[in-house]
Amino acid sequence: QYSADSVAGADGEVDPTEITLPGCSCGTSSCVAAACPCLCRGDNYSGSRLLATERGGFSRPVFECGALCRCSDSCRNRVVQRGLRLRLQVFRARGKGWGLRALEPVPRGGFVCEYAGEVLGRAEARRRMEAQGPEDPNYILALREHLHDGRVLETFVDPTRVGNVGRFLNHSCEPNLVMVPVRVHSVVPRLALFAAADIPAGEELCYDYSGRFHNSPGTSREHKPSEENKGPRKPCYCGSRTCASFLPWDSSLFSTP
Repeated sequence: QYSADSVAGADGEVDPTEITLPGCSCGTSSCVAAACPCLCRGDNYSGSRLLATERGGFSRPVFECGALCRCSDSCRNRVVQRGLRLRLQVFRARGKGWGLRALEPVPRGGFVCEYAGEVLGRAEARRRMEAQGPEDPNYILALREHLHDGRVLETFVDPTRVGNVGRFLNHSCEPNLVMVPVRVHSVVPRLALFAAADIPAGEELCYDYSGRFHNSPGTSREHKPSEENKGPRKPCYCGSRTCASFLPWDSSLFSTP
């Protein structure tokens, strides 16, 4: 079932559509960083392009103006919520099944699409992972945000049954996209993918499933190749010079909390 936005999963534990963030009181058509609480950490965008997201080795959070904000719908701090704007094409990628590419150039920092699906609680995400066979495709994405006080926020998104075009994005060890959690109306982040470099029309769009790309060393829970629980790791066919030979693998859902 195609859905442009993430929805609550069958377990009903997390509802990403619930409006839980307060809005800004800016009465202008477009907010400015110095006065807007949504932009209290600095500007997010230049036009529709994401500005640098790293400061001191860590990515800063992105909060867009939302449903309760008093600024206009044309505010420059509303990009991801406007949805897909690029002409994208699902195609057969050699050796990898389906893939995704843009039919027009994408500038560095340009918003491409979301990775949308059912937002699950940890228990349901684990149940679905354990129900998969060795040959079944896995679309469940576990996002972990490491906070300054040591806490880790987890978000699980599964587009297996309900999702959008983002489910067709393949992994690359040298990706041209970077995933950024963007909060709009809810504390549940939207998993937005932006161009990490200028991308010519027709080039396959890929991101690093492990989260290594544009993240600090040591924040990934990826395990080295093993036979743990689900058999051998799946091979990587990205073809990059630094290819790790295997797709990223995170076994934490199979371990006892």
